[in-house]
Amino acid sequence: MEPHPTCASCSIDWSERACRKLGGKGPENCPTLRSRDLAKEAAEVLDKDPALKEFARLSCVQEAEGYGEREKGYAMIRPIKPRIVEIMEFAAKLKVARLGMAFCVGLRKEAAVVEEIFRTNGFEVVSVVCKAGRTGKDTLGVTREQQVDPTRERETMCNPVLQALVLNRHETGLNVLLGLCVGHDSLVMSHSRAMCTVLAVKDRLLGHNPLIPVYQYDSYYRYLKSPVIER
Repeated sequence: MEPHPTCASCSIDWSERACRKLGGKGPENCPTLRSRDLAKEAAEVLDKDPALKEFARLSCVQEAEGYGEREKGYAMIRPIKPRIVEIMEFAAKLKVARLGMAFCVGLRKEAAVVEEIFRTNGFEVVSVVCKAGRTGKDTLGVTREQQVDPTRERETMCNPVLQALVLNRHETGLNVLLGLCVGHDSLVMSHSRAMCTVLAVKDRLLGHNPLIPVYQYDSYYRYLKSPVIER
């Protein structure tokens, strides 16, 4: 087994990295230099599936169109679109008529606005709340003490598998995840027939902006420099 990649902590200057330029440098565990067989395999996966390859191509096109003044070069480009606009543009490129939305009940007000924006732009929308099905958490073996509100006799579980199956039944072309819990988002993506993208993720404490601790790693969130979970 080759050394595990650690691209996030690569010590090579960004402008000189093998993943950025021909003849570039990389550490011993660089996947660009060490995993050429997998790069070939990835290309073959796309070549064998024209629809998937077109999805990948349009993803690249959408990435570029998120910037303005590209003709001035990389140093001068600037972002010009919010993610919600990019999602709609990408769906239009894919010729998707019906968008799916799997959302958290805690973001029901936001979901209503998102649905309205999608419809205003000509999309049919199938939206499914996380609590659909009204299935008790006890069916998963969750005890009352493990519920969000242990004073309640029976708490309704989030049902991401059901969300995905409902979207599948209604043949959505692209599914948008909005504010789903950690793990629940994974289950929607793993059971969704259509490709999924994320508009926003759940962060109860930080108003759904989970990068704040990363940006403030050297100040208010410096306690993360020490272990915070039990293993």
